[in-house]
Amino acid sequence: MQASERPNLEQARFGHRHAVVLCQVGAVVCALPLEHVLETLRPLPVEALAGTARFIDGVSIIRGSPVPVVDLARLLGNVTAEVRTRLVVVRVGERSAALSVERVLGVRSLDSSTVSELPPLLAGASSEVISAIGSLDARLLLVLETSRVLPDASSASSREGEA
Repeated sequence: MQASERPNLEQARFGHRHAVVLCQVGAVVCALPLEHVLETLRPLPVEALAGTARFIDGVSIIRGSPVPVVDLARLLGNVTAEVRTRLVVVRVGERSAALSVERVLGVRSLDSSTVSELPPLLAGASSEVISAIGSLDARLLLVLETSRVLPDASSASSREGEA
């Protein structure tokens, strides 16, 4: 998603609604724009590759193509021992990635007035991936920037050093 395609949070505060796929990652609920979600699947075999960032589980063959599998909890810095029971395949620019999550909670129309920009105090490694923050049913809600799920090589290397 290019900057010009990003939802304008000022406009969002006036009641625009966006269809999102909600996923559980630890105690956090993550929202992915529905237009970027290709499908959800049960986990498939994953082939680990040496030298990848710590949040990359490896590669799965999905619909005949190799697709990187990203552990969303590790990407967000959320340490959880919960079993990942679903893959959410998203479009990332011209590529796709499979996000490994604990549960897919469903599709929901999210009122943009319930979220706000990430506060400066929370800016950090995950701020590239998180486009907005809010709450949903008394749980932390993170709206993810799908196009930033797979960072460029320099960003991935710097995150690897933070682990």
